[in-house]
Amino acid sequence: MKKIFLALTIMFIFSTNMFAKIILPSVFADNMVLQQNSDVAIWGWSDPGETVKIVTSWNSKDTVKVKADNSAEWKTTIKTIGAGGPYSIQILGNGGVKLNNVMLGEVWVCSGQSNMEWSVNSKIINGEEEAAKANNPNTRIFHVQKIGADYPQQTCNATWTECTPETMRATSAVGYFFARELQQKLNVPVGIIVSAWGGTPAEVWIEKSRIENNPELNKAKYSEKFDWWPGNPGTLYNSMIAPFVPYGIAGAIWYQGESNCGNHQIYSSLMKTLIENWRADFKKDFPFYLVQIAPYDYGDKGTSEYIREQQEIVSKTVPNTGMVVITDLVDNIKDIHPKDKLNVGKRLANFALTETYKQNIGAYKSPAYQSMQVEKDKVRLTFSNILTGLKCTAKTPERFLIAGDDQKFVPATAKIEGLTVVLSSKLVKAPVAVRFCFDDTTMPDVFITEGLPLAPFRTDKW
Repeated sequence: MKKIFLALTIMFIFSTNMFAKIILPSVFADNMVLQQNSDVAIWGWSDPGETVKIVTSWNSKDTVKVKADNSAEWKTTIKTIGAGGPYSIQILGNGGVKLNNVMLGEVWVCSGQSNMEWSVNSKIINGEEEAAKANNPNTRIFHVQKIGADYPQQTCNATWTECTPETMRATSAVGYFFARELQQKLNVPVGIIVSAWGGTPAEVWIEKSRIENNPELNKAKYSEKFDWWPGNPGTLYNSMIAPFVPYGIAGAIWYQGESNCGNHQIYSSLMKTLIENWRADFKKDFPFYLVQIAPYDYGDKGTSEYIREQQEIVSKTVPNTGMVVITDLVDNIKDIHPKDKLNVGKRLANFALTETYKQNIGAYKSPAYQSMQVEKDKVRLTFSNILTGLKCTAKTPERFLIAGDDQKFVPATAKIEGLTVVLSSKLVKAPVAVRFCFDDTTMPDVFITEGLPLAPFRTDKW
């Protein structure tokens, strides 16, 4: 049925454009945002061997010409200028297509599973109030519909829309809040390509051959099969990423990981493969910022702490990546979908504004474990990313555990001393390891002064 639907979609595109004999994938349409100050890819179909001419209203003196191959496909690039609009693009051959209300600005892909997909309609905090004021024609949304495919597709069921209360309600809340922050801080048009599907493991977002040709990943790939979401490698890459490759983008944000708890050992390798896959496809080493998954009660066999650890490994070992910590943004540990999406989007935006756009935002990284020094029967911890100081939400920190050689962790007595934390326990005379919030559900009680939580960590590899 899915194959038939995709075929009918493509047939509809061809039939409705037959008079023009110029066919474009759905990502090229009225209201779209093109990446500013770039050579952006553009492609489509026409008569085989036909010369196609492309004229943009921001540079009407230069005409780009490209010849369609014997499969009727043509590909080329056009130069964009600085942010602005609205503009138009004319694509001329035996007939023609005109794209209107085109903006030049910043384009980001927003992908992952349900916490990226979650919208105002999912009852997020202050959702109705946020939707009511979401009138912003300088924010544009390309929301890819959920459908899988066995082979890479050339187009998808989506179109560009201006941001209105209605279109905002129907798309990713995290993606919207991220885009809104960028649009307001940079004062440029921002387009988001939202491609997310709840419950999906990372494998489905990676080209199938990259999984099968990697013995480690192929052996330990996601194995659970359900009727309500796809699990086979490449299934969503084919239908929800490939159709807009290599559209010009600034970067990607990613919120996923809960569905990979069962094969957490390979998650950092999976994500490294995914990032390399997408960067190769888009022909750009774009920034990739991920959200560390939040505390949630997975039951007796929960392993989400290892996914969080693997996500941190990705952010430290894969170039031009970063991770935002949201372990404090949880209203109910029995709900895998935290309702605060605004601050998730803001933290991602602050990371991008600082790292990608070189804005002076202030604190944007959570403090992270740096080193441990044993001082007789005590342990002194140091951390990175502290601008001014540390603070605790309780009288003293209560989330640290400490252990000796017996590998038995017990609650530590903790004290903040300047930019360090000192731990001890009467039950541990010779400490060798420390953990902080290293389990499924524990939420942090130590923050930097600016309000970002200390990232969960362990010093051992037990």
